[in-house]
Amino acid sequence: VQLQASGGGLVQAGGSLRLSCAPSASLHSLNTLGWYRQAPGKEREVVATLTLTTLRDIETLVKGRFAISTDDAKNSFDLQITNLKPEDTAVYYCYVDQLYAGSRYEFWGQGTLVTVSS
Repeated sequence: VQLQASGGGLVQAGGSLRLSCAPSASLHSLNTLGWYRQAPGKEREVVATLTLTTLRDIETLVKGRFAISTDDAKNSFDLQITNLKPEDTAVYYCYVDQLYAGSRYEFWGQGTLVTVSS
């Protein structure tokens, strides 16, 4: 599965941003969708993940500022970030996994840079 992420850019603190990820496979063939981020000099961390079997938001870094959602019409999933802070500056990666024959296969997007200015 190939993932195409978009929507990054330079944003002022307090603003909002929507990142989008378009997988090459149907959303309905996927198990988990997610967004991770990696700030300079730091390890990659989870931002928000969603399991499609229950549409349950299984993990969100900061509820209320980050929200993950799916768009069946576009076969994509988005990450909405509100009240952006300079510490949100990072490369954001979208992620999906598939379950097949008892194994889990993981796929990552190329990353999109979000820079928040103070």
